Amino acid sequence: MSVYLKKYGYTPDMEAIESSLEIIASNLSNIASEKVYKTCFSMMDLTTLKTNDTPASVTKLVEKVNTFSEVYPDWPLPASICVYPNFASVVAGARKNADVHVTVVSACFPSSQSFLEVKLKECEMAVLQGADEVDIVLALNSFLEGDYEKASEEIRQVRRCIDAAAASQGREVHLKVILETGLLKKPEYIAEASFLAMEAGADFIKTSTGKVDVNATPAAAWIMCECIQKYCQMTGKKIGFKPAGGISTAADALCYYSIVQTVLGQDWIDKSLFRFGVSRVANSILSAVRQETVTFF
Repeated sequence: MSVYLKKYGYTPDMEAIESSLEIIASNLSNIASEKVYKTCFSMMDLTTLKTNDTPASVTKLVEKVNTFSEVYPDWPLPASICVYPNFASVVAGARKNADVHVTVVSACFPSSQSFLEVKLKECEMAVLQGADEVDIVLALNSFLEGDYEKASEEIRQVRRCIDAAAASQGREVHLKVILETGLLKKPEYIAEASFLAMEAGADFIKTSTGKVDVNATPAAAWIMCECIQKYCQMTGKKIGFKPAGGISTAADALCYYSIVQTVLGQDWIDKSLFRFGVSRVANSILSAVRQETVTFF
């Protein structure tokens, strides 16, 4: 047994997990309500991570968020706008409401395959240019080799780097660590990666980049949430959860909402502890509530 699994007294019980997920899937229609949909909307990291993103296209997305409340005055704003790190200043400069955070994917996203010094510099520059939240990918080149200490140390160094950059501006910054669960072939690996990231300083653990064949899955989400629960029980610290990658429908949002509520409870149903990484689901949620096709974003 891994040192992490032994320490936290946790091993994923896949039979029980699959049974629980079947119950959730059969109950989605019963929790679908305007209130729940709007809550999900408020926890979105509205994302654009395209190769052909430009300052103009990113600004256009920000302007849609800026005008959203005029068109939908009874709806909350998304939690953040998530972009590549070189667009941090674009979002920071164009947003009208600072409650909509600037989130960046950084540290050589999505592969995390580069020199640590390069990753740290990219993260530092993004924060200095306005990033409120930094999403990085677990160094799988170390983790999959079994070098957990090296993978952990990289997260610790990113944590110190972004905290120093934010402190120089009198701010704080949040760190999300992407596990890339679709590449972790055993449930135990997902659990080990979850505990490793939390111990190393992650404020959130996140499922996926959206750039590999298998991204967010309900089973991976359930395991990660159980790990968050175990970690909180032992340390008293609440870590956030972010499913991302392949989440495209309102039903997907309801599924992950139900998982978090079931495993972690109502305290986690808040943007401070629960996010969705989405590029498509915003319109789907709007459409579900309005009972018509909406293409605002």
